[in-house]
Amino acid sequence: MKNRFPHLAALLVVFFGGADLVAAERPNILWIYLEDVSGWFSCYGDKVIQTKNIDGLAKSGTRFDRFYTPSGVCSTTRSAIITGMWQTSIGAHHHRSCRANFRGKNMGDFDENILPPEVVPLPIRFRKAGYFTFNEGGKDDYNFSFKTSDFYDFVPKKRGWGPDALIAGECWKGKKAGQPFFGQVQLGGGKLGRKVKKVVDRSVVPVPPYYPDVPEVREEIGHHYDCLLKTDEQVGEIIAALKRDGHYQNTVIFMFSDHGYKLHRHKQFLYEGGIQMPCVVAGTGVQSGIVRKDLVSGIDISAATMAAAGLKIPSKMEGRDFLSPNYQGREFVIAARDRCDYTIEKIRAVVTPRFKYLRNYLTDRPYMQPSYKDNWDVSRKFRAMMEAGEMNEDQLVFFGQQREPEEFYDLENDPHEIHNLAKDPQFADQIKRHREVLSKWIDETGDQGQLPESEIGLL
Repeated sequence: MKNRFPHLAALLVVFFGGADLVAAERPNILWIYLEDVSGWFSCYGDKVIQTKNIDGLAKSGTRFDRFYTPSGVCSTTRSAIITGMWQTSIGAHHHRSCRANFRGKNMGDFDENILPPEVVPLPIRFRKAGYFTFNEGGKDDYNFSFKTSDFYDFVPKKRGWGPDALIAGECWKGKKAGQPFFGQVQLGGGKLGRKVKKVVDRSVVPVPPYYPDVPEVREEIGHHYDCLLKTDEQVGEIIAALKRDGHYQNTVIFMFSDHGYKLHRHKQFLYEGGIQMPCVVAGTGVQSGIVRKDLVSGIDISAATMAAAGLKIPSKMEGRDFLSPNYQGREFVIAARDRCDYTIEKIRAVVTPRFKYLRNYLTDRPYMQPSYKDNWDVSRKFRAMMEAGEMNEDQLVFFGQQREPEEFYDLENDPHEIHNLAKDPQFADQIKRHREVLSKWIDETGDQGQLPESEIGLL
Protein backbone atom coordinates (compact mmCIF):
# COMPACT_ATOMS: atom_id res chain seq x y z
CA MET A 1 0.00 0.00 0.00
CA LYS A 2 1.19 3.52 -0.74
CA ASN A 3 2.27 5.82 2.02
CA ARG A 4 -0.85 7.59 3.21
CA PHE A 5 0.86 10.86 4.14
CA PRO A 6 3.02 13.36 2.28
CA HIS A 7 6.76 12.71 2.79
CA LEU A 8 7.23 15.41 5.42
CA ALA A 9 4.19 14.21 7.30
CA ALA A 10 5.55 10.68 7.38
CA LEU A 11 8.83 11.89 8.88
CA LEU A 12 7.00 13.82 11.56
CA VAL A 13 4.93 10.77 12.41
CA VAL A 14 8.14 8.82 12.98
CA PHE A 15 9.54 11.42 15.34
CA PHE A 16 6.38 12.47 17.13
CA GLY A 17 4.06 9.46 16.85
CA GLY A 18 1.59 11.62 14.96
CA ALA A 19 0.72 13.77 18.00
CA ASP A 20 2.62 16.86 16.87
CA LEU A 21 2.09 16.56 13.15
CA VAL A 22 1.13 19.99 11.86
CA ALA A 23 -2.45 20.05 10.69
CA ALA A 24 -1.60 21.55 7.31
CA GLU A 25 0.32 18.39 6.38
CA ARG A 26 -2.66 16.15 6.98
CA PRO A 27 -5.34 15.10 4.52
CA ASN A 28 -8.99 15.93 4.86
CA ILE A 29 -11.23 13.10 6.02
CA LEU A 30 -14.83 12.75 4.87
CA TRP A 31 -17.27 10.12 6.05
CA ILE A 32 -20.18 9.58 3.65
CA TYR A 33 -22.53 8.00 6.14
CA LEU A 34 -25.37 6.04 4.54
CA GLU A 35 -28.54 5.59 6.58
CA ASP A 36 -30.47 2.29 6.38
CA VAL A 37 -28.67 1.35 3.15
CA SER A 38 -28.20 -2.22 2.01
CA GLY A 39 -25.37 -2.49 -0.49
CA TRP A 40 -27.33 -3.35 -3.62
CA PHE A 41 -24.90 -1.38 -5.80
CA SER A 42 -23.73 -2.52 -9.22
CA CYS A 43 -20.10 -2.51 -8.05
CA TYR A 44 -21.16 -5.19 -5.56
CA GLY A 45 -22.69 -7.23 -8.36
CA ASP A 46 -26.32 -6.10 -8.27
CA LYS A 47 -28.05 -6.36 -11.65
CA VAL A 48 -31.24 -4.38 -10.99
CA ILE A 49 -29.74 -0.88 -11.00
CA GLN A 50 -26.54 0.87 -12.09
CA THR A 51 -24.86 3.06 -9.46
CA LYS A 52 -22.23 4.78 -11.58
CA ASN A 53 -21.00 7.29 -8.99
CA ILE A 54 -20.56 4.76 -6.20
CA ASP A 55 -19.01 2.35 -8.70
CA GLY A 56 -16.57 5.06 -9.72
CA LEU A 57 -15.64 5.76 -6.12
CA ALA A 58 -15.03 2.06 -5.55
CA LYS A 59 -12.90 1.81 -8.70
CA SER A 60 -10.76 4.73 -7.55
CA GLY A 61 -10.24 3.17 -4.12
CA THR A 62 -10.73 -0.05 -2.18
CA ARG A 63 -14.01 -1.92 -1.88
CA PHE A 64 -14.64 -4.09 1.16
CA ASP A 65 -16.93 -7.07 0.65
CA ARG A 66 -17.00 -8.33 4.26
CA PHE A 67 -17.64 -5.15 6.24
CA TYR A 68 -19.87 -5.74 9.28
CA THR A 69 -21.53 -3.12 11.44
CA PRO A 70 -21.42 -3.60 15.23
CA SER A 71 -25.22 -3.63 15.44
CA GLY A 72 -28.29 -3.65 13.23
CA VAL A 73 -29.61 -0.25 14.32
CA CYS A 74 -28.32 3.30 14.02
CA SER A 75 -27.65 4.66 17.52
CA THR A 76 -25.69 1.65 18.75
CA THR A 77 -23.70 1.35 15.54
CA ARG A 78 -22.98 5.08 15.49
CA SER A 79 -21.93 5.06 19.14
CA ALA A 80 -19.45 2.28 18.41
CA ILE A 81 -18.03 3.76 15.21
CA ILE A 82 -17.53 7.28 16.58
CA THR A 83 -15.52 5.92 19.54
CA GLY A 84 -13.84 2.88 18.00
CA MET A 85 -15.28 0.77 20.82
CA TRP A 86 -17.88 -1.97 20.93
CA GLN A 87 -21.14 -0.40 22.06
CA THR A 88 -21.37 -3.14 24.66
CA SER A 89 -18.01 -2.10 26.11
CA ILE A 90 -19.12 1.48 26.76
CA GLY A 91 -22.74 0.97 27.83
CA ALA A 92 -24.19 2.27 24.56
CA HIS A 93 -25.85 -0.97 23.47
CA HIS A 94 -29.53 -0.12 24.01
CA HIS A 95 -31.03 1.84 21.10
CA ARG A 96 -31.84 5.47 21.87
CA SER A 97 -30.82 5.17 25.52
CA CYS A 98 -28.85 7.34 27.95
CA ARG A 99 -30.16 10.70 26.77
CA ALA A 100 -32.02 13.53 28.49
CA ASN A 101 -34.12 14.41 25.47
CA PHE A 102 -34.82 13.17 22.00
CA ARG A 103 -36.35 15.02 19.05
CA GLY A 104 -37.31 17.88 21.31
CA LYS A 105 -39.03 15.70 23.89
CA ASN A 106 -37.78 15.60 27.47
CA MET A 107 -37.16 11.99 28.45
CA GLY A 108 -37.51 12.63 32.20
CA ASP A 109 -35.39 10.44 34.45
CA PHE A 110 -32.75 8.56 32.48
CA ASP A 111 -29.56 6.58 32.93
CA GLU A 112 -26.69 8.89 32.07
CA ASN A 113 -23.83 7.18 30.29
CA ILE A 114 -20.59 9.09 30.77
CA LEU A 115 -17.71 7.72 28.75
CA PRO A 116 -14.55 6.77 30.64
CA PRO A 117 -11.67 9.25 30.23
CA GLU A 118 -9.77 7.05 27.79
CA VAL A 119 -12.74 6.82 25.40
CA VAL A 120 -12.76 10.06 23.43
CA PRO A 121 -15.05 10.40 20.40
CA LEU A 122 -13.26 11.09 17.13
CA PRO A 123 -14.54 14.64 16.50
CA ILE A 124 -12.99 15.75 19.79
CA ARG A 125 -9.70 14.05 18.97
CA PHE A 126 -9.62 15.72 15.56
CA ARG A 127 -10.42 19.18 16.92
CA LYS A 128 -7.58 18.82 19.42
CA ALA A 129 -5.31 17.89 16.52
CA GLY A 130 -6.17 21.13 14.71
CA TYR A 131 -8.86 19.86 12.37
CA PHE A 132 -12.02 21.70 11.43
CA THR A 133 -14.96 19.38 12.08
CA PHE A 134 -18.47 19.32 10.68
CA ASN A 135 -21.55 17.13 10.56
CA GLU A 136 -23.64 17.84 7.47
CA GLY A 137 -27.16 16.73 8.18
CA GLY A 138 -26.42 16.89 11.88
CA LYS A 139 -27.33 13.34 12.86
CA ASP A 140 -25.32 12.22 15.87
CA ASP A 141 -27.62 9.79 17.74
CA TYR A 142 -25.09 8.59 20.30
CA ASN A 143 -26.04 6.64 23.43
CA PHE A 144 -23.76 8.56 25.76
CA SER A 145 -23.52 12.08 27.15
CA PHE A 146 -21.93 14.65 24.87
CA LYS A 147 -22.21 18.24 23.71
CA THR A 148 -22.58 18.95 20.01
CA SER A 149 -20.50 22.10 20.49
CA ASP A 150 -17.58 19.96 21.71
CA PHE A 151 -17.79 17.78 18.61
CA TYR A 152 -18.33 20.04 15.64
CA ASP A 153 -17.32 23.44 14.35
CA PHE A 154 -20.22 23.39 11.91
CA VAL A 155 -23.66 21.80 11.98
CA PRO A 156 -26.41 23.13 9.69
CA LYS A 157 -29.07 25.18 11.43
CA LYS A 158 -31.71 23.05 9.75
CA ARG A 159 -30.96 19.45 10.54
CA GLY A 160 -31.96 16.71 8.17
CA TRP A 161 -30.30 14.62 5.53
CA GLY A 162 -27.49 15.97 3.39
CA PRO A 163 -25.85 16.88 1.19
CA ASP A 164 -27.24 20.39 0.50
CA ALA A 165 -24.94 22.30 2.87
CA LEU A 166 -21.89 20.42 1.60
CA ILE A 167 -22.80 21.00 -2.03
CA ALA A 168 -23.15 24.71 -1.25
CA GLY A 169 -19.68 24.72 0.32
CA GLU A 170 -21.03 25.74 3.71
CA CYS A 171 -19.50 22.84 5.61
CA TRP A 172 -15.89 23.95 5.19
CA LYS A 173 -16.51 27.67 4.69
CA GLY A 174 -15.52 28.50 8.28
CA LYS A 175 -12.19 26.69 8.36
CA LYS A 176 -8.88 28.53 8.31
CA ALA A 177 -6.69 28.60 5.23
CA GLY A 178 -4.72 25.37 5.02
CA GLN A 179 -6.67 23.78 7.87
CA PRO A 180 -7.82 20.22 7.09
CA PHE A 181 -11.30 19.03 7.91
CA PHE A 182 -12.83 15.92 9.40
CA GLY A 183 -16.42 15.83 8.28
CA GLN A 184 -19.47 13.63 8.11
CA VAL A 185 -22.19 13.94 5.52
CA GLN A 186 -25.36 12.08 6.38
CA LEU A 187 -27.34 10.68 3.46
CA GLY A 188 -30.93 9.62 4.07
CA GLY A 189 -30.59 6.47 1.98
CA GLY A 190 -33.32 4.02 2.95
CA LYS A 191 -35.09 6.73 4.94
CA LEU A 192 -35.65 9.05 1.99
CA GLY A 193 -39.28 7.98 2.01
CA ARG A 194 -41.83 8.48 -0.72
CA LYS A 195 -40.13 11.65 -1.93
CA VAL A 196 -37.87 9.65 -4.22
CA LYS A 197 -39.01 9.05 -7.77
CA LYS A 198 -40.45 5.63 -8.49
CA VAL A 199 -38.11 4.18 -11.09
CA VAL A 200 -37.55 0.48 -10.55
CA ASP A 201 -40.07 -2.00 -11.92
CA ARG A 202 -41.37 -3.93 -8.91
CA SER A 203 -41.92 -7.04 -11.03
CA VAL A 204 -38.19 -7.50 -11.66
CA VAL A 205 -36.81 -7.09 -8.15
CA PRO A 206 -35.43 -10.23 -6.47
CA VAL A 207 -37.38 -11.51 -3.46
CA PRO A 208 -35.20 -13.52 -1.05
CA PRO A 209 -36.61 -16.90 0.04
CA TYR A 210 -37.19 -15.80 3.65
CA TYR A 211 -39.97 -13.43 2.45
CA PRO A 212 -43.26 -14.40 0.83
CA ASP A 213 -43.43 -13.13 -2.74
CA VAL A 214 -46.32 -10.68 -2.32
CA PRO A 215 -46.87 -7.13 -3.68
CA GLU A 216 -46.19 -5.53 -0.28
CA VAL A 217 -42.72 -7.06 -0.15
CA ARG A 218 -41.93 -6.20 -3.76
CA GLU A 219 -42.95 -2.60 -3.07
CA GLU A 220 -40.55 -2.32 -0.13
CA ILE A 221 -37.66 -3.86 -2.07
CA GLY A 222 -38.36 -1.79 -5.19
CA HIS A 223 -38.59 1.37 -3.13
CA HIS A 224 -35.21 0.68 -1.57
CA TYR A 225 -33.70 0.40 -5.03
CA ASP A 226 -35.23 3.80 -5.85
CA CYS A 227 -33.61 5.19 -2.71
CA LEU A 228 -30.24 3.77 -3.77
CA LEU A 229 -30.46 5.50 -7.13
CA LYS A 230 -31.00 8.81 -5.34
CA THR A 231 -28.13 8.00 -2.96
CA ASP A 232 -25.85 7.34 -5.92
CA GLU A 233 -26.81 10.71 -7.39
CA GLN A 234 -25.96 12.42 -4.09
CA VAL A 235 -22.57 10.70 -3.88
CA GLY A 236 -21.82 12.12 -7.32
CA GLU A 237 -22.80 15.59 -6.13
CA ILE A 238 -20.52 15.29 -3.09
CA ILE A 239 -17.53 14.29 -5.19
CA ALA A 240 -18.24 17.14 -7.63
CA ALA A 241 -18.33 19.64 -4.74
CA LEU A 242 -15.01 18.38 -3.38
CA LYS A 243 -13.43 18.78 -6.82
CA ARG A 244 -14.97 22.21 -7.37
CA ASP A 245 -13.52 23.57 -4.12
CA GLY A 246 -10.11 21.96 -4.55
CA HIS A 247 -10.43 19.37 -1.79
CA TYR A 248 -10.79 16.12 -3.68
CA GLN A 249 -7.10 15.43 -4.28
CA ASN A 250 -6.30 15.74 -0.57
CA THR A 251 -9.28 13.96 0.93
CA VAL A 252 -9.69 10.40 2.16
CA ILE A 253 -13.30 9.31 1.72
CA PHE A 254 -14.90 6.58 3.83
CA MET A 255 -18.33 5.61 2.52
CA PHE A 256 -20.29 3.08 4.57
CA SER A 257 -23.75 2.22 5.87
CA ASP A 258 -24.88 2.03 9.48
CA HIS A 259 -27.06 -1.08 8.91
CA GLY A 260 -29.41 -2.71 6.45
CA TYR A 261 -32.66 -1.45 4.99
CA LYS A 262 -35.82 -1.20 7.04
CA LEU A 263 -37.67 -4.42 6.20
CA HIS A 264 -38.03 -7.20 8.79
CA ARG A 265 -35.06 -9.47 9.43
CA HIS A 266 -32.72 -6.79 8.07
CA LYS A 267 -32.73 -3.60 10.14
CA GLN A 268 -32.30 -4.21 13.89
CA PHE A 269 -31.30 -7.86 13.42
CA LEU A 270 -27.98 -9.64 13.01
CA TYR A 271 -28.55 -11.65 9.87
CA GLU A 272 -26.37 -10.71 6.91
CA GLY A 273 -29.02 -8.31 5.62
CA GLY A 274 -28.83 -6.34 8.85
CA ILE A 275 -25.08 -6.06 9.45
CA GLN A 276 -23.10 -7.06 6.32
CA MET A 277 -22.88 -3.67 4.66
CA PRO A 278 -21.10 -1.74 1.89
CA CYS A 279 -17.83 0.04 2.63
CA VAL A 280 -15.59 1.89 0.21
CA VAL A 281 -12.45 3.86 1.04
CA ALA A 282 -10.86 6.10 -1.58
CA GLY A 283 -8.58 9.10 -1.82
CA THR A 284 -5.07 10.18 -1.14
CA GLY A 285 -2.77 7.25 -0.33
CA VAL A 286 -5.48 4.57 -0.72
CA GLN A 287 -4.89 1.82 -3.25
CA SER A 288 -7.20 1.95 -6.25
CA GLY A 289 -9.09 -0.85 -7.93
CA ILE A 290 -8.73 -3.18 -4.96
CA VAL A 291 -11.38 -5.56 -3.65
CA ARG A 292 -10.88 -7.03 -0.20
CA LYS A 293 -12.76 -9.97 1.22
CA ASP A 294 -11.31 -10.08 4.74
CA LEU A 295 -13.49 -9.38 7.77
CA VAL A 296 -13.68 -5.73 8.84
CA SER A 297 -15.75 -4.32 11.71
CA GLY A 298 -17.42 -0.95 11.81
CA ILE A 299 -15.38 -0.05 14.87
CA ASP A 300 -12.30 -0.25 12.63
CA ILE A 301 -13.44 2.87 10.74
CA SER A 302 -12.27 4.97 13.71
CA ALA A 303 -8.74 3.59 13.86
CA ALA A 304 -8.26 3.74 10.09
CA THR A 305 -9.54 7.33 10.08
CA MET A 306 -7.08 8.41 12.75
CA ALA A 307 -4.18 6.67 11.02
CA ALA A 308 -5.05 8.26 7.68
CA ALA A 309 -4.75 11.65 9.40
CA GLY A 310 -1.44 10.79 11.05
CA LEU A 311 -2.93 10.56 14.52
CA LYS A 312 -1.74 7.95 16.98
CA ILE A 313 -4.30 5.24 17.64
CA PRO A 314 -5.00 4.92 21.38
CA SER A 315 -3.83 1.63 22.83
CA LYS A 316 -7.23 0.94 24.43
CA MET A 317 -9.22 1.60 21.27
CA GLU A 318 -10.86 -1.66 20.15
CA GLY A 319 -10.92 -0.69 16.48
CA ARG A 320 -8.02 -1.59 14.17
CA ASP A 321 -6.44 0.23 11.25
CA PHE A 322 -7.50 -2.02 8.40
CA LEU A 323 -5.69 0.21 5.87
CA SER A 324 -2.28 -0.32 7.45
CA PRO A 325 0.27 -2.22 5.33
CA ASN A 326 1.00 -4.22 8.50
CA TYR A 327 -2.66 -4.97 9.23
CA GLN A 328 -3.38 -8.40 10.66
CA GLY A 329 -6.86 -9.40 9.58
CA ARG A 330 -9.59 -10.30 12.04
CA GLU A 331 -10.35 -13.97 12.62
CA PHE A 332 -13.92 -13.00 13.50
CA VAL A 333 -16.22 -10.04 13.98
CA ILE A 334 -18.95 -9.61 16.58
CA ALA A 335 -22.32 -7.90 16.40
CA ALA A 336 -24.83 -7.30 19.19
CA ARG A 337 -28.55 -6.63 19.34
CA ASP A 338 -30.16 -5.32 22.50
CA ARG A 339 -33.30 -3.30 23.30
CA CYS A 340 -34.63 -1.22 20.42
CA ASP A 341 -37.17 1.36 21.58
CA TYR A 342 -39.73 -0.67 23.58
CA THR A 343 -38.76 -4.02 22.02
CA ILE A 344 -36.73 -6.02 24.55
CA GLU A 345 -34.15 -8.19 22.82
CA LYS A 346 -30.72 -9.73 23.30
CA ILE A 347 -28.79 -11.46 20.51
CA ARG A 348 -25.07 -11.87 19.85
CA ALA A 349 -23.46 -12.88 16.55
CA VAL A 350 -20.04 -14.25 15.68
CA VAL A 351 -19.01 -14.08 12.03
CA THR A 352 -16.00 -16.01 10.76
CA PRO A 353 -14.90 -16.26 7.12
CA ARG A 354 -17.33 -19.10 6.38
CA PHE A 355 -19.77 -19.36 9.26
CA LYS A 356 -22.24 -17.30 11.30
CA TYR A 357 -23.15 -18.16 14.90
CA LEU A 358 -26.15 -16.50 16.57
CA ARG A 359 -26.98 -16.75 20.26
CA ASN A 360 -30.60 -15.92 21.11
CA TYR A 361 -30.93 -15.21 24.82
CA LEU A 362 -34.68 -14.47 24.95
CA THR A 363 -36.12 -17.62 23.45
CA ASP A 364 -39.50 -17.00 25.07
CA ARG A 365 -40.03 -14.12 22.64
CA PRO A 366 -40.59 -14.55 18.88
CA TYR A 367 -38.61 -12.43 16.46
CA MET A 368 -41.88 -10.75 15.48
CA GLN A 369 -42.60 -9.36 18.93
CA PRO A 370 -44.20 -5.88 19.01
CA SER A 371 -42.14 -3.15 17.37
CA TYR A 372 -42.48 0.23 15.68
CA LYS A 373 -43.01 -1.56 12.34
CA ASP A 374 -46.36 -3.07 13.35
CA ASN A 375 -48.56 -0.55 11.55
CA TRP A 376 -46.85 -0.90 8.18
CA ASP A 377 -48.84 -2.50 5.36
CA VAL A 378 -46.17 -5.15 4.91
CA SER A 379 -46.22 -5.97 8.62
CA ARG A 380 -49.99 -6.42 8.56
CA LYS A 381 -49.61 -8.70 5.56
CA PHE A 382 -46.96 -10.79 7.31
CA ARG A 383 -49.12 -11.27 10.39
CA ALA A 384 -52.17 -12.17 8.34
CA MET A 385 -50.17 -14.78 6.45
CA MET A 386 -48.72 -16.17 9.66
CA GLU A 387 -52.21 -16.53 11.17
CA ALA A 388 -53.54 -18.17 8.02
CA GLY A 389 -50.66 -20.64 7.83
CA GLU A 390 -49.57 -19.28 4.45
CA MET A 391 -45.84 -19.08 5.14
CA ASN A 392 -43.49 -21.88 4.18
CA GLU A 393 -40.77 -23.49 6.27
CA ASP A 394 -38.04 -21.14 5.08
CA GLN A 395 -40.11 -18.06 5.92
CA LEU A 396 -41.02 -19.41 9.34
CA VAL A 397 -37.34 -19.38 10.37
CA PHE A 398 -38.02 -15.73 11.24
CA PHE A 399 -41.78 -15.35 11.17
CA GLY A 400 -42.70 -18.41 13.19
CA GLN A 401 -43.47 -18.72 16.90
CA GLN A 402 -40.53 -21.03 17.69
CA ARG A 403 -37.06 -19.73 18.32
CA GLU A 404 -33.89 -21.71 18.83
CA PRO A 405 -31.31 -20.64 21.42
CA GLU A 406 -28.57 -21.06 18.84
CA GLU A 407 -28.38 -20.61 15.09
CA PHE A 408 -25.45 -21.67 12.95
CA TYR A 409 -25.18 -21.01 9.23
CA ASP A 410 -22.78 -21.95 6.47
CA LEU A 411 -22.58 -18.60 4.68
CA GLU A 412 -20.78 -20.03 1.65
CA ASN A 413 -23.55 -22.51 0.89
CA ASP A 414 -26.48 -20.80 2.58
CA PRO A 415 -26.08 -17.03 2.14
CA HIS A 416 -29.73 -16.40 3.04
CA GLU A 417 -29.26 -18.10 6.43
CA ILE A 418 -32.18 -20.45 6.09
CA HIS A 419 -30.77 -23.81 7.20
CA ASN A 420 -29.89 -23.78 10.88
CA LEU A 421 -27.04 -26.26 11.49
CA ALA A 422 -26.87 -25.75 15.26
CA LYS A 423 -27.97 -29.34 15.94
CA ASP A 424 -26.06 -30.94 13.06
CA PRO A 425 -23.35 -33.24 14.50
CA GLN A 426 -21.25 -32.68 11.37
CA PHE A 427 -20.61 -29.12 12.56
CA ALA A 428 -20.30 -29.81 16.29
CA ASP A 429 -16.63 -28.80 16.47
CA GLN A 430 -17.20 -25.57 14.58
CA ILE A 431 -20.21 -24.68 16.72
CA LYS A 432 -18.20 -25.32 19.88
CA ARG A 433 -15.41 -23.10 18.57
CA HIS A 434 -17.83 -20.25 17.86
CA ARG A 435 -19.41 -20.58 21.31
CA GLU A 436 -15.97 -20.28 22.84
CA VAL A 437 -15.13 -17.24 20.72
CA LEU A 438 -18.29 -15.49 21.92
CA SER A 439 -17.74 -16.45 25.56
CA LYS A 440 -14.16 -15.19 25.49
CA TRP A 441 -15.17 -11.96 23.76
CA ILE A 442 -17.89 -11.31 26.36
CA ASP A 443 -15.37 -11.74 29.17
CA GLU A 444 -12.52 -9.78 27.58
CA THR A 445 -14.60 -6.80 26.45
CA GLY A 446 -16.87 -6.68 29.49
CA ASP A 447 -20.09 -6.97 27.49
CA GLN A 448 -22.46 -4.79 29.53
CA GLY A 449 -25.45 -6.32 27.80
CA GLN A 450 -25.04 -9.36 30.02
CA LEU A 451 -26.47 -7.29 32.87
CA PRO A 452 -30.17 -6.37 33.11
CA GLU A 453 -31.14 -2.84 32.20
CA SER A 454 -32.21 -0.56 35.03
CA GLU A 455 -35.87 0.27 35.67
CA ILE A 456 -35.20 3.90 34.77
CA GLY A 457 -33.65 2.82 31.48
CA LEU A 458 -36.73 0.79 30.64
CA LEU A 459 -39.25 3.54 31.37
